[in-house]
Amino acid sequence: MLMNGAKAVIESLKKEGVEVIFGYPGGTVLTLYNEVYKDKFPNVLTGHEQGAVHGADGYARATGKVGVCFATSGPGVCNMVTGIATAYMDSVPLVVISGQVATHLIGRDSFQEADISGITTPITKHNYLVKNVHELPRVLKEAFFIARSGRPGPVLVDVAKDVFDAEFDYEYPETVQLRGYTGHYEGNETDIDEAVQALCESRRPVLLTGGGIVSSDTAQILQEVVEKLQIPVVTTLMGKGAIPDTYDYHLGMAGMHGTGAANRAIVGCDLLLAIGARFDDRVTGNANTFAARAKIIHFDIDRVEINKIVHSHVSVNGDLRWSLPLLAQKIQSTGDRLAEQYTAWRQEVKETNRAYPCYSRDIKNYVSPRKLMQEVRKRAGDSAIIATDVGQHQMWAAQFYDVTQSRHFLTSGGLGTMGYGLPAAMGAQLGCPANQVVLFSGDGSIRMNCQELETLANYHIPVKIVVLRNGVLGMVNQWQRMFYEKHYAASVLGNHADMPAVATAMGVKAFAVHDPGDLEEVLDAFFAVDGPAFIEVDIPPDENVYPMVPGGKKLDEMIIGGDDDHETTSGTAGR
Repeated sequence: MLMNGAKAVIESLKKEGVEVIFGYPGGTVLTLYNEVYKDKFPNVLTGHEQGAVHGADGYARATGKVGVCFATSGPGVCNMVTGIATAYMDSVPLVVISGQVATHLIGRDSFQEADISGITTPITKHNYLVKNVHELPRVLKEAFFIARSGRPGPVLVDVAKDVFDAEFDYEYPETVQLRGYTGHYEGNETDIDEAVQALCESRRPVLLTGGGIVSSDTAQILQEVVEKLQIPVVTTLMGKGAIPDTYDYHLGMAGMHGTGAANRAIVGCDLLLAIGARFDDRVTGNANTFAARAKIIHFDIDRVEINKIVHSHVSVNGDLRWSLPLLAQKIQSTGDRLAEQYTAWRQEVKETNRAYPCYSRDIKNYVSPRKLMQEVRKRAGDSAIIATDVGQHQMWAAQFYDVTQSRHFLTSGGLGTMGYGLPAAMGAQLGCPANQVVLFSGDGSIRMNCQELETLANYHIPVKIVVLRNGVLGMVNQWQRMFYEKHYAASVLGNHADMPAVATAMGVKAFAVHDPGDLEEVLDAFFAVDGPAFIEVDIPPDENVYPMVPGGKKLDEMIIGGDDDHETTSGTAGR
């Protein structure tokens, strides 16, 4: 079928099942957008290219499908670099299609030229520069295959302007043939046998859930394992929701701002079963002392992650879609006995969980973060998808907001990208229209991509935005308060913008809560809005996130909080 390169892109997206694209036009992609217009292909015009890539990211995380975004050359796609890196760090499948200057102008410092392939090589799973229209179908087929297979990640396809214009006989490949890459990862079944044997020998095991469970859609299989073994569970930030937070022996998040129970369990366990987690420094604290008394079993698809940070005694290298069903099968005959074997340990960690709740003050004239999270959840319900920006509010959401389903907690974990939340929530809402999407943000983070408020209004995307207002860059301010002699350098926002007024000006219904007595009534009105809505809630300006493990310390060297200045250090955990 004869068509130009731009039309070939649209036809290829259809064949890959793409439902919507996020993007921003410019000179090198005008032919591409002309085909979008003629085809009436679903397209979201964001306020900024960073909003487009985060929108595609949120869509991908919430749905499990590949997110797609468009950008023009030079500054357009360079504005996506932060979003591409965000997706790369968290293993999110994206295909980023960018325009490039015409083939004969490449390498001449032409107007709006940037070597985006070179720029993004360290932060993409793979990338392409297409200078021949005949290569375009194959490249797109490969891009989607690479993005979604194996350990997912972003793939960049940079297309020269003249390739969009060139006509050729289009045919989309049915298969992909890549030398050295199949996207199929099965390991050694004997490694799983070793893992089961270690579980049989254990008396104090802990399961650590990572983001790999979410991205592989194996949460249901893992839940069957957990229910059979009745094993205590701790989670990474990216693994939140893989096992419901409401599970009786769920101890919460581990690490720097993990719960006292989770960190004590890791220190005191004799076996740590880590599934799809990469032992990020925010989880381990001092990696040399992490789970020092435990035998560590590590399930992961990426061989590079095995023994990279923490030594594992048993490693199961392979796709969780291969390994977890086998694990579930192999414990069927012994699971009941093992559950009985772990009884004393379960009771111990449950008592610890009751004894060390996450700390949150109730202060006159302010709403506590815990109270806010709980009241929002009452109204949003179990099926809500939660997105966050980055900072104190992110940690409070992880600590206090119970999530019961996989892919229902979206946050920038590895890169920690402020400004991620609003466009990601927008993408998630478009991908999952039957679910209410709620964004938690801070008064620092929300300003970074607040232009997407207008996008929500323009497309009537009913995201509910909850901003915790304390007048400071919360996490920065907390570190300065605790470790830099209260030198609040550049972390106090001062007379900052009236964000409810900004939201209103952009077409989003806005509310504010300055008196804690008004919270419930205003939240009722906020959730009753048909369409997007924005609420700003005053929280204490000097509220800290506790517990906290200072950088480089052991997990049992937590500052756990107290009624005076919160600065109480915990004792040694475990036995």
